[in-house]
Amino acid sequence: MGALWIAHVTVTDTEAYGKYAELAGPAIAKHGGEFIARAGRFVQLEGKERPRNVVAKFASVEAAVDCYNSPEYQEALSHAKGASERELLVVETTD
Repeated sequence: MGALWIAHVTVTDTEAYGKYAELAGPAIAKHGGEFIARAGRFVQLEGKERPRNVVAKFASVEAAVDCYNSPEYQEALSHAKGASERELLVVETTD
């Protein structure tokens, strides 16, 4: 089964978060992730609004979690911590 990596983000330090984005994209791609939504237009219907929303598709939940735990992504994440407020989850698709 495929999986979606879904992040909801409020950026608090644009410069540091830019470094995260620069490193995160290649790390996600290296692990087979493909962006299907990235900071596009959205409508918040419930819950806390975050102005940046990102969805990436992976081959499996395990592939997405392996990406998150990879040295490459953890290096990227070190720039996002303290530069953003985020929620991130991985959900298995029904396909």
